[in-house]
Amino acid sequence: MEAFPIQELALPIALGGHDIIGQARTGTGKTLAFGAALLQRIEHGRKRPQALVVAPTRELALQVTNDLVVAGGKLGSRVLPVYGGRAYEPQIEALREGVDVVVGTPGRLLDLVKQKHLDLSEVCVLVLDEADRMLDLGFLPDIERIVERIPARRQTMLFSATMPGEIVALSRRYLTRPTNVRAESHAESDATPQVIQHVFQAHQMDKPEMLARLLQAEGRGLTMVFCQTKRACDRVAADLASRGFDAAAVHGDLGQGQRERALRAFRNGKIDVLVATDVAARGLDVDDVTHVVNYECPDSADTYVHRIGRTGRAGKEGIAVTLIDWSDLTRWKLINGTLDLPFATPEETYSTSPHFFEVLGIPAGTKGKLPKEQRGERAGLDAEELEDIGETGKTRSHQVKDRDRDRERERERPPRRKRARSRTRGGKPVEAGAAESAPAEAPVATDGNGTESGAPKRSRNRRRTRGGKSSAGEASQSASAGAAASQNS
Repeated sequence: MEAFPIQELALPIALGGHDIIGQARTGTGKTLAFGAALLQRIEHGRKRPQALVVAPTRELALQVTNDLVVAGGKLGSRVLPVYGGRAYEPQIEALREGVDVVVGTPGRLLDLVKQKHLDLSEVCVLVLDEADRMLDLGFLPDIERIVERIPARRQTMLFSATMPGEIVALSRRYLTRPTNVRAESHAESDATPQVIQHVFQAHQMDKPEMLARLLQAEGRGLTMVFCQTKRACDRVAADLASRGFDAAAVHGDLGQGQRERALRAFRNGKIDVLVATDVAARGLDVDDVTHVVNYECPDSADTYVHRIGRTGRAGKEGIAVTLIDWSDLTRWKLINGTLDLPFATPEETYSTSPHFFEVLGIPAGTKGKLPKEQRGERAGLDAEELEDIGETGKTRSHQVKDRDRDRERERERPPRRKRARSRTRGGKPVEAGAAESAPAEAPVATDGNGTESGAPKRSRNRRRTRGGKSSAGEASQSASAGAAASQNS
């Protein structure tokens, strides 16, 4: 088995204990480039962690952990994933027992540090993986807080697919005389070269039909479909399920247990279509992903590169299909120009277009629903067990946000003015001093004209009228009431 270019260049430098800035396309073996050196340089079996890997997403943290567990199996390395959405208790218990390597997302790492469960005082190797993605997600301040808690004498390795100015500034601040490693020539396109790319101008209402027919192309294996919003993910996944496909959605509104179940089902082949937002565009390394579909236009060139990088990994070929709506043409032209792609003017395409069938290898006569004889070949999402991970994130965080928002609104609300109440007697205001000095009197009742009456006050009865005069029934009731009053007197 041959090593990838980034591994050949980075491993000797990393094993020598030098700081590294590594830049390579996604799917080219960056994890093993720092992982093998990291596992060799730490002292196994100590109580506090010796190495820390910071990742931008939960999925990437889990993927890096799995790779390190496989690579360090014979060494007996204890690798602990630490990320939000899971219960704190198992992670705290593992830290108490002792770990060698911690792989985590910035938020949960800082939480455990502040609660004094995670001690970073003995970390000698720090890895910042997918640094540009952490910049995009606004994690840079958290990264700085984490680095300040790690000893200055350490080895730092920073890996990123792109190198924006903020990442360069970060490397200058926290790395010591780093060696820059770039695994491809500067003239090479940023877009993954082993991926065959197709771009079509499609109508929004025709996209569901196009996707359903595309998923019946010859030789299609596992497929990832990317949408811009969580709601679009749910809608597309539900539509595919109604058409007979084994599909599931992954996005930020799902609980961590649901996200991990969908990813496990996808990796294990129980479903073959994963509909995701860009939360899954990083760190998801799944074998045999043959097709990536940009159901909606990505928002930037970097996002496009990372999306299509889910296929064509480890030297294999893949197919990427991008559907561009009329309203997205301007944005797509910017992406196309940035990456120097030949799709500045995508061909107008419909689900019935002959060239759509031809270039993607879709059998003639394919319709928008999976034939019944082809359904049920996979176990489906329900066959994958939903793990009880003691989720902490979604409900609790939303409650905290709602509580803080309510408190903020309460602070901004002007203070209530006390209502001045004036005491009255017989319809006239009463002086405060007089009210206090006056003896208590029995309640005084008045009739409808405001004159006093000795009888206790009764509730007011509504009188029925006809033509402005009391009705016959009402008049008789009034007369009988008067007679009764005279007898009592």
